[in-house]
Amino acid sequence: MTNHPHALDALAATDTAELRELLLDVCTSPAWADAVVAARPWKDRRALLDANAKAMAGLSVADLHEAMAGHARIGAPKPGDATSEREQAGVHGADEALLDELRRANAAYEAKFGHVFLICATGRTAATMLAALRERRPNDPATEAEIVRGELLKINDIRINRLLDDN
Repeated sequence: MTNHPHALDALAATDTAELRELLLDVCTSPAWADAVVAARPWKDRRALLDANAKAMAGLSVADLHEAMAGHARIGAPKPGDATSEREQAGVHGADEALLDELRRANAAYEAKFGHVFLICATGRTAATMLAALRERRPNDPATEAEIVRGELLKINDIRINRLLDDN
């Protein structure tokens, strides 16, 4: 992990309202963004990632739903959204039958849980995401909420590191 102290310092010094907006691009939960903003100053990258973890741990189920609302359905990256496209690169070139199966499995999952199937898709293929979706569908809502919390944490860590590395 490359260290970009100037990027971290610049981020920490950003106006509160602007920082909140930047963080909402990482995670669409206002409660999460507010908690990470409140954790300033971060002494280093690890402290910012720890603030992510602490904020994620404190989210209610409603907050988790707000966070999930910012994510594209697996197998259907948001057109023109570079983050969505990058994170779901594993579905590019997947067989159409596999993508159809993924769409059906997503629909069944969404009917059961009332939200998109959320997984840290970075580095995963369409087949591995489908397998995870099938594995998690039998979960009860409380179990699934905790799995989603863990997946969001991983996604946020990746996005925070990218934010720091790109600046």
